[in-house]
Amino acid sequence: MSLLRQGSAYLIIGLLQLLLDWLVFVACTAAGLPVVPGNVAGRLAGMLLGFWLNGRFTFADAQGRQRLGWRRFTRFLLLWLLLTAASTLLVAAADQALGLQYAWLAKPLVEGALACVSFLLLRYVVYR
Repeated sequence: MSLLRQGSAYLIIGLLQLLLDWLVFVACTAAGLPVVPGNVAGRLAGMLLGFWLNGRFTFADAQGRQRLGWRRFTRFLLLWLLLTAASTLLVAAADQALGLQYAWLAKPLVEGALACVSFLLLRYVVYR
């Protein structure tokens, strides 16, 4: 698969994931859930959507076969846990320093930066 095609599909799916992640995060924290579990809930919703869509479309093999399964999901989950820890620390720091509304604004920036690292790790570690 070409890097350009994978990158384009990853970007589109990533935007969908980011929107879902952010909406769940804002809804949870606006309802009174603390920032840390709210961020994890948002990332969990985005993760489930992203694993399925990226395995089905972005990183499918040359014949268009899906790249899913428990082995890949295990690698994906380990990566997700690492990136979720980084995301949660950064979003919680924004909340502590600037307040909840700024944490809502910071979350898409944090997730966008992590998405760049995530693409390379997904391509070469998870969906290889």
